[in-house]
Amino acid sequence: MTYAEFSASLTQHTPPSNLSPLLQALWHAGRNEWADAHEIAQDHEGEALYDWLHALLHRQENDTTNAGYWYRRAGQPVFQGSVRHEWETLVRTQLTI
Repeated sequence: MTYAEFSASLTQHTPPSNLSPLLQALWHAGRNEWADAHEIAQDHEGEALYDWLHALLHRQENDTTNAGYWYRRAGQPVFQGSVRHEWETLVRTQLTI
């Protein structure tokens, strides 16, 4: 799936069936369905990419202290761009795998 296809799928009512759990969470985050994305992140706590997602989600809700904790857990620097740019960056890392 390309980034353009993934982005276009955000208009659907449900995520595409072939998405990994991380991309499902990012799909929900892209639709501002924070609770659904957060639940997936919590289910995979301790996995670096999900911890990065967790940081992004807390940035999305303007909880920078909690986000900082999750960046440290993920071994990632605090993202310097916008929340949307970080979301796109994380999505693109998964679509290239």
